[in-house]
Amino acid sequence: MKRELEHFVIGSSYGGNQDWFRTFMMRIGGCGAETACDSSLYFALRRGVDGIYPFDLKDLSKHDYIEFAHLMEKYLWPRMTGIDRLDIYVKGYAKYLSDRGVTCISMDTLDGSEPYEKAAQAIVRQIDAGCPIPTLTLNHRDRSMRDYVWHWYLINGYDETPGALMVKTVTYSGFRWLDLRKLWDTGYDNKGGLVLYSLADKPSEMGQRPRE
Repeated sequence: MKRELEHFVIGSSYGGNQDWFRTFMMRIGGCGAETACDSSLYFALRRGVDGIYPFDLKDLSKHDYIEFAHLMEKYLWPRMTGIDRLDIYVKGYAKYLSDRGVTCISMDTLDGSEPYEKAAQAIVRQIDAGCPIPTLTLNHRDRSMRDYVWHWYLINGYDETPGALMVKTVTYSGFRWLDLRKLWDTGYDNKGGLVLYSLADKPSEMGQRPRE
């Protein structure tokens, strides 16, 4: 079974891109803020959450996205070691949501030390519920995963076959399908993990059912 959440585009960019940001530190360390911005736009556009995006939803632009990212920087700013724990993201984004008066979104976490099977179940459950998944990968021994080292990104789809789960990862204006088992098994003790959104209510049915 394959399911994908409908994302958004800005020009030809699939989601936002931290390379757009105005400062060096945000360009190298703004992936957490970018992930929160993309999450916010998804919830505004596809789940009808009011107040979460402070610009014009009917006219998405690179300029507004950059402004949004630097507003989000206040909550998820680059640090010397980056936003290298799930709780830092949750605390920062929760403060942003609170300041915007958004009360329908809550967050839980699944640590990267949990078994692959538990992560696979959580991802399927989240996508089926219409929620993208902020994901943190720290170090990784597989060189094919180097673009995801010490990096935040979204998972917004899965393709499930017997014995395997491919996940759709969103970052840097595009997406890739990756084998979750390979992505999850980093080979290091210090791991990232998943942030699990939930909606306390459903402001809109728009976009609730992912595409088959």
